[in-house]
Amino acid sequence: MNVAAIQQALREEKVDGWLFFDHHARDPLAYRILGFTPPRTPTRRWYYLIPAQGEPRKLVHQIEPGMLDDLPGSTSSYSSWSRQVYGLTSLLSGCKRVAMQYSPECAVPYVAMVDAGTVELIRAQGVEVATSANLVQVFEAKWTQEKLDSHMEAGKLVDEIRRAAFQEIGDRLRGREPVNEYTIKAFILGAFDRAGLFTDHGPIVGVNANASNPHYEPEAEASEAIRQDDVVLIDLWAKLSRPGAVYYDITWTGYTGETIPDEVQRVFSVVTGARDAAVAKVQNSIGAGLPLCGFEVDDACRAHIREHGMGDYFIHRTGHSIGEDVHGSGANMDNLETHDERRVIPWTCFSVEPGVYLPAFGIRSEVNVFVGDREARVTGERQTEMVRI
Repeated sequence: MNVAAIQQALREEKVDGWLFFDHHARDPLAYRILGFTPPRTPTRRWYYLIPAQGEPRKLVHQIEPGMLDDLPGSTSSYSSWSRQVYGLTSLLSGCKRVAMQYSPECAVPYVAMVDAGTVELIRAQGVEVATSANLVQVFEAKWTQEKLDSHMEAGKLVDEIRRAAFQEIGDRLRGREPVNEYTIKAFILGAFDRAGLFTDHGPIVGVNANASNPHYEPEAEASEAIRQDDVVLIDLWAKLSRPGAVYYDITWTGYTGETIPDEVQRVFSVVTGARDAAVAKVQNSIGAGLPLCGFEVDDACRAHIREHGMGDYFIHRTGHSIGEDVHGSGANMDNLETHDERRVIPWTCFSVEPGVYLPAFGIRSEVNVFVGDREARVTGERQTEMVRI
């Protein structure tokens, strides 16, 4: 933890401090940003304030006095409810507005770690509670060169496995061997394991109507067969199996027949056009040094799909932040599920993944976009034609 860097960010955000709070290890963001591991699971509430100026301050329970010993700053303790309230009054002295892991109306659920009652308790001390969403992005979502390198290494492996998965489908069909969605899911997971990759769940392998379910995952007892003249969607994400590695997350689609139907080809062209419009919006804004918010990327993508009369079939945000978790805590490309006003900042990465989901089939095309200091780039291969399986 770099206290000076946090304090500089607090001044830029125009808040008097950043108040961290936890009970029973409910806020993983706090531990990652503060850079410490508690000596044991906290069974009592602790508070840690980093003011915009001055020394950090701690408030801990008397039966867990050493909970925050690894962090700098002065320590006060409490035991009773009244002493806790008194301790908070002292802890927050000089603060009119503090940031917490709170999001108004839960607009950014990845940040909304503090319960409503605790927010009420802080407000009762005459202190305004602001969201820490922008601060979290700076200290949680920004990558290092090592993280970018791990992403690129994982990307090469995942792209190879994606190509092999489509090839496996084709080989089985040509050999008249049975193949279904779960067969290919298991093939991908086995390849991940052999390549030294980790995934928390997935992948998605969806055929025809199942490809229109954005979060569909086949199971052994519930899986559709893959046959000739089928649309096949594969969404796979993984990271290197080592500490600090970050995810690579892509979606490609293919067709098992000789000739791709006109309607399938038309939807594919609309989806990839929307993807490219979103990427261009990011690259043009970042290259020109212009401020860019997540909702603006979603607008650029969604406008293209609406112009082609398919807006009602694009039912999720354009993209999500990517980090050590596949859905990270940075800005999302979203003006549908929420109005994400967080800035797209340097050294962050996110997906761009528009989709059109019709009753008979769905098409999604997903790439990862990394934003550097003055440029943005797609970090892996960009699908331009449907895979002919």
